[in-house]
Amino acid sequence: MNGETHLQTLLKKMKPELQTGEFVFCSMPSEAASKLRLSAIGQFLEPEGLTLILAKDEAETKGLDFAFPCRMITLKVHSSLEAVGFLAVVTDKLAQRGISVNAISAYFHDHLFVPSERAAEAMNVLIDIAEGRT
Repeated sequence: MNGETHLQTLLKKMKPELQTGEFVFCSMPSEAASKLRLSAIGQFLEPEGLTLILAKDEAETKGLDFAFPCRMITLKVHSSLEAVGFLAVVTDKLAQRGISVNAISAYFHDHLFVPSERAAEAMNVLIDIAEGRT
């Protein structure tokens, strides 16, 4: 299953879904992360350290330094990893409203991490895009 590539279909069928909970981004050496047994929902290894995305309450419980308290919005359309322009349109519309976004593409869906206090507004923007109002 390769996913959808047609831009207008992706936009129309994206079905944004606000996930439960609040997330944060942390960075640490890989060895430290493996010892802590964290339940990260995402990770990426960079030369400076291992970036983890995890529940804010877990980061606080473990006493970790973190940044960007955010909410996750999943775009429920099965987008192809080769789709062109989908995230460009979505992130541009959010940027026009001054909403920062960290986007992560996984195999089936794209996930947007937006500031917690702007999550409802971001959802409204995404619904407007899907319904052709922008």
